[in-house]
Amino acid sequence: MEQKNNSFSLKRLTVVAVLIAVNVVIARVFLIPIPMTHGYINLCDAGIFIAALLFGKREGAIVGGLSGFLLDLLAGYPQYMLFSLIIHGLEGYLAGLLGADRGKSSFLLSAFVGILVMVGGYLVADSILYTLQTGLVGVPTNLFQGIVGALVALPVYYRLNSGVTSHNK
Repeated sequence: MEQKNNSFSLKRLTVVAVLIAVNVVIARVFLIPIPMTHGYINLCDAGIFIAALLFGKREGAIVGGLSGFLLDLLAGYPQYMLFSLIIHGLEGYLAGLLGADRGKSSFLLSAFVGILVMVGGYLVADSILYTLQTGLVGVPTNLFQGIVGALVALPVYYRLNSGVTSHNK
């Protein structure tokens, strides 16, 4: 009988590190710059939702925060790095808190809250860095990015989750 260990094991740390790396690479491959907002559309949110739902709030926060931070560094948007660390970290934390190890309705709630945090967070970030108008212009693109991320994450999460579940039986 296997006991659950709540500590952050080396195996779990390795999985989280791989998730961060894969998320950054996938988000860099699908990177669409949006000049009017000084930002871009990517698939970072999909990886955050997948990590949060599979592993929970702590791992969701770590994958979210570090993926967003590193992606901004690599994409040439260093002014957003700290904002992304906080925004995507909170997105991952809340998605994991609300959706990990639950059904489809909790996935919808966790995705909705995660998208809301991300859109609102970048509205504030753009307003601080530039102007409120810049922040408002970014709302539709950030909303689109979050929805696409959730739509990509859903089938991947269910496929990975069923594989993990059936493998452990």
